[in-house]
Amino acid sequence: MPIKEILKVLYAPHKAFKEILQRTSYLGPILLLIFFVLAQVGSSYVVASRSYVELTAPQTVPLTAQGDLWTDNALFWKASEGVAVRNNTGDYINSTYATASIEFTAHNFSNVWMEIRFNGSINCGAGGFQNISFRVKQVAPSGAKPEKVSLYLYSLGDSSFYYDLTDAIQSGAVNIWNNMTLSVGAGAERWTVSDASAKWENITGLKIEFAWASSVDVDLLVDQLFFKGDYELLLDLYGVSYLANVVLTGIAPFLFEWLLLTGLMYIIIKGLNGNVIWLPLMIAVGFALVVLVIQAFIIAVVYTALPNLYYSLEVLAGAPGEYEVARQVLLNSISFVSSVGGVVQIAVYVWIIALGAFIIRAVTGDEKIAEQLGKTALDTSVSRGAVAFGWMKCLFVSGISLFLTVIILGFLLGI
Repeated sequence: MPIKEILKVLYAPHKAFKEILQRTSYLGPILLLIFFVLAQVGSSYVVASRSYVELTAPQTVPLTAQGDLWTDNALFWKASEGVAVRNNTGDYINSTYATASIEFTAHNFSNVWMEIRFNGSINCGAGGFQNISFRVKQVAPSGAKPEKVSLYLYSLGDSSFYYDLTDAIQSGAVNIWNNMTLSVGAGAERWTVSDASAKWENITGLKIEFAWASSVDVDLLVDQLFFKGDYELLLDLYGVSYLANVVLTGIAPFLFEWLLLTGLMYIIIKGLNGNVIWLPLMIAVGFALVVLVIQAFIIAVVYTALPNLYYSLEVLAGAPGEYEVARQVLLNSISFVSSVGGVVQIAVYVWIIALGAFIIRAVTGDEKIAEQLGKTALDTSVSRGAVAFGWMKCLFVSGISLFLTVIILGFLLGI
């Protein structure tokens, strides 16, 4: 029975592999593959039940992403008369979702404004978005900051919310991207409302107005305009489709490691003039991968110690500078789990090398394999007797095979 053979690999590998070599059945390794995938699904479920993804408008969550929609297309914007509006594909915040910024240029102006109307409305009320974030860069004038900067969020009809951005802009640097992140909603400070019809639940557009003390040449860039701050559980976003994807991606690591480890052992044993046949070796290696199954179940249990993980826009978008800071926050929150996982991984490598040594010893010393090789040898005068590799030689072959497997898997699958 496969279960009995799997258990025997754990407590008596020197006997188990000798018996496994006599049976050419893939049932045991296939059963282990199923257990491995189930453990992977369990791990992913635990992580997903603690993972919260920041929702944004425009949407940046994978699978339904609109990207940096509002500041990637100048057609969405209009500006005061005489101001040119265009996409700038050479100067923008480089991130996963961005391909351009919006540039506004004008000659000899003291006041300029730019606005965008949204397709639909944005909910910044209770349970909606909590922040608005955008980047501003003043290229020109290089020596004069605006004396007044106003931000308007349009609501129902002509009503709006007003925010004085002057201090934030004046404290920023010229010719540098400056991050403007403001709280929105009923409890947010420093907002004034034009009339009672303005509702945070219905934000329909945005306008920014710059004013200088005298006429100047203007060159302004705006990028990465998002409403954000609303987090949703990963499982609620993707549900069953998320776990179904885990099933598909969970099969590959097991199969690749099985095939690579078998192939490398086969090549090295052959190179050292050892007795080896592909099928029994592959089945034996498949049984040895019970260690991967044990590792996957241990990791699933360890993951229950994870805190809630919040994946912000900065992590998802990967903007330089912001991404590193946000990513470090996540890494700090999972440091304990990562440390335990690292220790488990080292133990697994040692265990697989040990089991590999038992496999190589059993394969090279198997009489039936030697006899079959003798019957198929081109030079029938050469005896192919069963001469098992010494233990040090077995450990060497097993160790170098696993080392190369890890290197190749890292290159192919990034694991």
